[in-house]
Amino acid sequence: MDDKNKVSHRTFPSAEEDAAAAAKTTPIPQTEHPSYRLAFQDADFLLRDELRPVRFQLELLKPEMLLKEHGIASTFVLYGSARIPSPETADALVAAARTDWEKKVAERLREKAKYYAEAYKLAYLVSSLPREDGERHFVICSGGGPSIMEAANKGAHDAGAESVALNIVLEHEQLPNRYVTPALSFQFHYFALRKMHFLMRARAVAAFPGGFGTLDELFETLTLIQTRKVKPFPVLLFGREFWERIVDFEALAEEGTIAREDLALFHFVETAEEAWQIVAGFYEISAMGGPC
Repeated sequence: MDDKNKVSHRTFPSAEEDAAAAAKTTPIPQTEHPSYRLAFQDADFLLRDELRPVRFQLELLKPEMLLKEHGIASTFVLYGSARIPSPETADALVAAARTDWEKKVAERLREKAKYYAEAYKLAYLVSSLPREDGERHFVICSGGGPSIMEAANKGAHDAGAESVALNIVLEHEQLPNRYVTPALSFQFHYFALRKMHFLMRARAVAAFPGGFGTLDELFETLTLIQTRKVKPFPVLLFGREFWERIVDFEALAEEGTIAREDLALFHFVETAEEAWQIVAGFYEISAMGGPC
């Protein structure tokens, strides 16, 4: 039977085939006008305001499809500041301070360098767990930038495991840190889609000291669990002193704007080992990753 007559052959040419054919079009005024471009190859068309819903869909689909192709079944998400130094660079940060304010801030950041180390330890510990054939669970996922995010990807990298990074276009370029698995490094335009991907596969979230972005990600996570939009999972806040200084959770309950039971939606922790024990207990798995 001739290959051309096989039932399994597709009826229409693929998009790749049509794109290749379109590239060979004879150049005349009509074919060279932007209106003649294939819609999916027309960047000017795709960037129009009216196409925002389509761009939303594309930004949701691309990471989802690639993560599925890589067998990423679940993730362990680490949120945190892009400004906390590593222990190796903390002293240099203080030395570079010029004003009293800069020195005060630098010293506070130096105190938080321990969380860079704990983020690294947590990612290394989780990434060292035995892997199931065909599916990868508790894959480290970060925002892809420096500081706490770098520590997360570095821990996974040093454990010989892949890790995910969800970066975003900012006014000042923020390149993915060099420890991210290239095939799992994604860039977003929309914060909303990025935050959705943080949680679509999340089975645990660790929030380290951070700024507006970390607070945004943390409170969206807590809101989704509180309102039962997602199934409950462990939410770990590293650094009780920091979190209780910037957010008075008890006051929210006392004021009646959250239920007292909502205070149980998260756990304060100080070390990677403590964090993993909570996660392991929640999912009834042993320290080595198997059933208790």
